Amino acid sequence: MIYPSAGDYLAASHKRVLLFGMSGLGKTFLSNMLRDTPAPQGGGWFHYSVDYRIGTRYMGEYIADNFKREAMKVPLLRELLMTDSVYIASNITFDNLAPLSTYLGKPGDPARGGLPFAEYMKRQEQHREAEIAATLDARHFIERAEQIYGYRHFICDTSGSICEVVNPHDPEDPVMTRLAETQLLVWIRGSQAHTAELVRRFDRAPKPMYYQPAFLHAMWQEYRASHDVTEDDCDPDQFVRWTYARALAHRQPRYAAMADWGVTITAEEVAAIRTPADFDATIASAIDRRPPRP
Repeated sequence: MIYPSAGDYLAASHKRVLLFGMSGLGKTFLSNMLRDTPAPQGGGWFHYSVDYRIGTRYMGEYIADNFKREAMKVPLLRELLMTDSVYIASNITFDNLAPLSTYLGKPGDPARGGLPFAEYMKRQEQHREAEIAATLDARHFIERAEQIYGYRHFICDTSGSICEVVNPHDPEDPVMTRLAETQLLVWIRGSQAHTAELVRRFDRAPKPMYYQPAFLHAMWQEYRASHDVTEDDCDPDQFVRWTYARALAHRQPRYAAMADWGVTITAEEVAAIRTPADFDATIASAIDRRPPRP
């Protein structure tokens, strides 16, 4: 780890932390808090959002083109687009990633907003490539944030699907090794109660997500067989609801393996953090309790 001890972390003039874990456990909450709290001597925390980078730098054109395809179905908008009279773009923000989720879509019945499974998997692959690139871009933004804006500290707010695009069991995994060279990897671990609440929240408002291809193919086959549906009459929302709880169980051991590259804090600890000083104390405590590695 780049901070071998709690003392090393607390004394560091430049703190660089990467948060990972399930969506909804506090990654963005902590990142926003650190970013929005001015440092007494300046040089506070720069917030780097991987999802925002994915949706703007790497998938922005895909998203905008999807909007344009829909607009071209409307005669008035078609005429305006063909004469460059209107401009269509995504208004994605740190707190509103709906354009990215909408583009990823859900497989199933087109009458209920579903995509053909082949198109769905194509967009999943686009996201995989974008997520790897955007996650690795953090290294560049560490330097950029200080050189241009004067930020000394850096917080990387990763996508919930980061565990799907790395192999934490491989000590030479190219993404994991590059991240660990420049940042302290911190897993926000949720309890079973947190998982149940995330499932309930997802049931109320199911949204598209990225999953590993092998996992998705297995879920797609199992769901259609167990619910006796075809691709064309599958309810997209019901499929992603059914898949989500299984995805959380699939991801948990992958997050745990990633934590071996860094430290772990709990969602309960996150809920008690109010200030950057609280955050630093929590991270230092996590470093102190990390089991010795051979």
